[in-house]
Amino acid sequence: MSGVIAIPLATPATTPKKRSKPKKTGPTVSDRILKVVSASSGRSGVSLAALKKSLAASGYDVVKNNARLKLAVRRLVAKGYLLQPKGTGASGSFKINKNKAVAKKKRPTKNKVKKVGAKKVRRASPKKAAGAKKSPKKTKRKSPKKAKRPAAAKKPKSPRKTKRRVAKSTRAKTAPKKK
Repeated sequence: MSGVIAIPLATPATTPKKRSKPKKTGPTVSDRILKVVSASSGRSGVSLAALKKSLAASGYDVVKNNARLKLAVRRLVAKGYLLQPKGTGASGSFKINKNKAVAKKKRPTKNKVKKVGAKKVRRASPKKAAGAKKSPKKTKRKSPKKAKRPAAAKKPKSPRKTKRRVAKSTRAKTAPKKK
């Protein structure tokens, strides 16, 4: 018998696939905030603490998502959906802005396809049909360019002054002679 031993080849280690968490469906944080603020009837609005209590009562994890909550409040104030009569940033009280109606984003209209017999006829969207006539392109007038001022004359750099190194003598210093 020969001294050869068969060793099985090592199979490459496969890492188990990570399961991606399914995205939770439901209203966004901003939608929840707007709902709570619009439901309140207080004249001065809703404070951040009262807002957190209302969201926690509706099942939202306020402790875990505190930063996300503050960011959403600041963003809603910046966009104009909420008014902030008191405080700055994410603190203070918040009211719904009645002037800026909370409207959902309109999706762009697509061309509709209408079947006529065996043929497909593509109809333009109603917005495009109304403005069917093409107007001649307007040329933009260019504003006259401002004259550039000449740059201030730069002074030539003087060569760096080199410091003289004084060699320290190894001799002991003598005291000055007294008279």
